[in-house]
Amino acid sequence: MLSDEIELAQRLVRTDAYQMSVGEIVGMYENRELVIDPEFQRLFRWSIGQKSKLIESLLLGIPLPSIFVFEREDGAWELVDGLQRVSTIIEFMGRLRGPNGNLEPPSVLEATKYLPSLHNSVWEASENIIDPPVGEQRAIDKAQQLAIRRGRLGVEILKRPSDENTKYDLFQRLNAGGTQANPQELRNCIMLMVNAEYFRAIKVSAEQAAFKRVISVTDEQTERQRHLEMAARFLVHVCVPYDGLLDVEEYIDEGIVQLARAGDIARATDLINKTFGLLDEVAGSNVLRRFQDGGYVGKTGLVGLEGIAVGVGKNIDAIVDLGPGAARTFVEARTRQFWSDPRTATFTSPGLRGTIRIQRTVPFGEEWFRP
Repeated sequence: MLSDEIELAQRLVRTDAYQMSVGEIVGMYENRELVIDPEFQRLFRWSIGQKSKLIESLLLGIPLPSIFVFEREDGAWELVDGLQRVSTIIEFMGRLRGPNGNLEPPSVLEATKYLPSLHNSVWEASENIIDPPVGEQRAIDKAQQLAIRRGRLGVEILKRPSDENTKYDLFQRLNAGGTQANPQELRNCIMLMVNAEYFRAIKVSAEQAAFKRVISVTDEQTERQRHLEMAARFLVHVCVPYDGLLDVEEYIDEGIVQLARAGDIARATDLINKTFGLLDEVAGSNVLRRFQDGGYVGKTGLVGLEGIAVGVGKNIDAIVDLGPGAARTFVEARTRQFWSDPRTATFTSPGLRGTIRIQRTVPFGEEWFRP
């Protein structure tokens, strides 16, 4: 019953809330009591205009939204939401550490609507700032520094023993301020939270030329993490059964967390490398496109991924056992015949929900590519 589910979920979450000064939060970061994964900074980050507006808000005394943290077993707080706000402030002060532990160059602000004199403003002049040169940097004064340090943030704390899954759920539901992060960018961060080595291994496989050719990803799509999205979808569809209840995006989210937790890096990379290596040999960027009237037409889409790539992936060991030449011949014939089977017409009906589609494409592909 719904009431029982609500009661169970509520027992998994314990929260507390504080009001803290920016100076206190920065101090916690410097003492390693507030943890920000530096790799998150490279997955999606604010523009200098967005950063300038945040500092403008602090100088003008405009309240900032609360941040959310997860209390770890060692007592430190792990930032779940508020990544860009907190890191922007720390970076402006010249205290932000990069993935190697070294300090990142401090940021330089640009003019804003209400404070046009923020142009070239810095916390303090520094030779570590490449552009503009020291002579053109405009250090804010001590009173302005104090105004920023005394600015206040609400801190919502997920206390132990909150269910750790709550951390991942909150990250996805809350981390949508500033530049809108797409589902895969958030999914990448969750994979990093769960198992950084697994994420990095998948990323390497998804960035190989053969994989990117088969999914026909453009530079712009790569920038938006489309190749990682297709890799995550592929792995989840191959390895995690779908019961038809969850929304497709939630299914992919939960599935990739499940796989990252299991941490079978060898299997995941082997599945991607073998499957997409073979598909690339067969027809490269055409292999997931519709084949009709003796040629390939249309775009590479989710039906091709779910029906063809996943179908081959689910049978990859048996297909490889046919031998190099026979495996290629088999897959080439089956990918071309795939679209002529009348059942594939039901994969692209107008208004067809994704939840229904993947209950058709994935089982069909698994059967279709079984040697």
